[in-house]
Parts: sequence; structure tokens; C-alpha cells
Amino acid sequence: VIEVGPGVGVITKELAQRAGYVAAIEIDKRLIPVLQDTLSDFDNVEIVNEDILKVDVNSLIEGVKSKVNTPLRNAKIVGNLPYYITTPIVMKFLEEKVDVSGITVMMQKEVADRISAQPNTKAYGSLSIAVQYYMTAKVAFIVPRTVFVPAPNVDSAILKMVRRPEPAVAVEDENFFFKVSKASFTHRRKTLWNNLTGYFGKTEEIKDKLTKALDQAGLSPSVRGEALSLEEFASLADALKGQGL
Repeated sequence: VIEVGPGVGVITKELAQRAGYVAAIEIDKRLIPVLQDTLSDFDNVEIVNEDILKVDVNSLIEGVKSKVNTPLRNAKIVGNLPYYITTPIVMKFLEEKVDVSGITVMMQKEVADRISAQPNTKAYGSLSIAVQYYMTAKVAFIVPRTVFVPAPNVDSAILKMVRRPEPAVAVEDENFFFKVSKASFTHRRKTLWNNLTGYFGKTEEIKDKLTKALDQAGLSPSVRGEALSLEEFASLADALKGQGL
């Protein structure tokens, strides 16, 4: 298990009793002596004093596998993510294709709702698509603000993400697929046509290509991005790519 932000090691102790090995990544140097004391009874815990956004997690996992005698089935990520950098952390794991079977983390409820959202909902957007392309995402349970002292201004949620065997949809160009989905949500209240012309341009040549691509994908120019499924975004991206955009 890769644990992000172990703090004083309360959850780390529980993980160490269940996992073959735990690598706990903590950025705060002041907490390292505390963790070393709290976890002194465990020989299967490694404390890493690093910034999670700078850690090469795949190299860390490979390093762990070379240290332990028993073969490890798979790696998982667990943690209470710092709320102000939750999205960059999650996207780092996805973009770097970190070799884990699942990610179970606590975050602000609003962000968990956005990641797990389905089409035609207020929370659905490019973040939902970016995560669900690689993983299934489900809110396991809500952690109300009242259980914290002092109580924050927001509720939290435990989000469970499980790696798909293959991406949710097949696309010709992953990066282009993500760019198209992101562009489609630039202005949520605007139509797909307005967002796409805002991104690609408004020349007659581009408009002609956009018209053909939308027609090929079976989409109306007046639809909004939030109404499109992953499959429809895949069709749209491939059609736009086919038009040379």
C-alpha cells in the first residue's frame, strides 16, 4: 500500500497489519520522528519524507517489490488527501499510469461527487471523464464535517476507484480525447458547438469540419457537453481527428 499523508500514523498501523508492505509518504519533516516512534513495532513499513507530487510512484513500487521476500499481488493507494491539491494528486496517478489496482482516498465531498458523476448531472465534467476513462469511481461513504475538531466548512467523502482492465473506451489519441472533453466544458452553459468553435476556431473551413465531425458522431451542435457519455466523447474525438482538427 502506498499511503499519502500518514500524519501521525493512525491509519498506517492498521494498514501495516493487513498489507504485505506499506510505503507512507509524508511531506512534513516534523512528523517523521512521530511516525518512526508510532510504527517502530512494524518491519514492513517504510516512511518516505517526500512531496507526493514529486515522487515517482512506479519506481517506489518497483523498489518495494525488490525488497520483500514474498511476492506482492498488487499495489493500492490509500490516503487522506490535502484538499487544496486533491485533483493534481489524482491526475498525477492517472497521467503517470501508476501501477496500482485501486485508489481509496478521502477528499472534499464536492470533488468526490465530480469524479464519480454521471452524464446529465450538475457535477459531471472533464474531471469525471478523465478519471472514469481509467477507473470506476464510487463514493463509499460520507464523512460529515461534525466528526472533525475543529469542524471544517465542508463535508468529506471516501472515494473508491478501481482500475479498469482496459480504458472505458477505445480512442485513436488519448491526449486529443482529453483535450476535446475539456474544451467541451469550457463554458458549461454553452452548447457543444460554441465551446468547440471557441477552442478550434471560427473560420468557415473549421466550421465545415466541425459540422462533418458532429454529424459523423451523431451529435447535435446544440447539445451541451454534460449530456455526452464517455462513448460519445470518444466518437466525437475520433471524428474530429479524422477531419484533421
